[in-house]
Amino acid sequence: MIVQGRELSDQRKSALTTGIALMIMTLAAIFSYGFVHAKILKQGDTNAVLQHIISHNHLFKAEILGWIIILLCDIVVAWSCYVFLKPINNNLALLGAWLRLVYASLLGIAIINLIFVLLLTNGTEYLSSFTLNQLGAQVLLHLQAFDSIWSVGLIVFGAHLLIIGILALRSDSVPRWIGILLLLASIGYILIHLSKLFFADYMEIRKILELAFTVPMTAGELGFGIWLLFRGGK
Repeated sequence: MIVQGRELSDQRKSALTTGIALMIMTLAAIFSYGFVHAKILKQGDTNAVLQHIISHNHLFKAEILGWIIILLCDIVVAWSCYVFLKPINNNLALLGAWLRLVYASLLGIAIINLIFVLLLTNGTEYLSSFTLNQLGAQVLLHLQAFDSIWSVGLIVFGAHLLIIGILALRSDSVPRWIGILLLLASIGYILIHLSKLFFADYMEIRKILELAFTVPMTAGELGFGIWLLFRGGK
């Protein structure tokens, strides 16, 4: 009985840790990607993007900080989610954790490109040898590199969600609808970002996929996080 009580306590702690980390990640993603990064992408031409980043330098720094917070939370979730799900199937839970860590590593590489953008737009003396067009081209290249590397990472993230969805469906405690949403979210991430990387010319297909999978992609992990926060391990 003491062992069972301790196991339940560990389950509740890992569920709370995962839920809190997922909520922090959601807020950071809304700010970094939904607010700051989305405005950069809307600027249009190269010079407009460059001028926007220079004139909103502190906001761009805050975006990078947001991505770093997301990265750290991903590492925490990889561990805590493994602890929570390993009683269902240890090998699958471990695979899911490793996939999330691989995704976090790719996100870290992508963030380095944003740091390069920050260095290029800080107006330091050694950059005076570049023309405005050359500087803008380099900034755009690093922004596109961030986007492409993150897309590769999100394909891996989709595979992680596939494992989590399977484990959720096998669980006696996780609601079945959460498992189904996680599986749909995983398919959405994989299809959308494969099409983004390899079928960039077919924008209409990607728009259809985004329209079809936006709800499960948003609700899947968020719903799982909220359930873990209030019900997981109880």
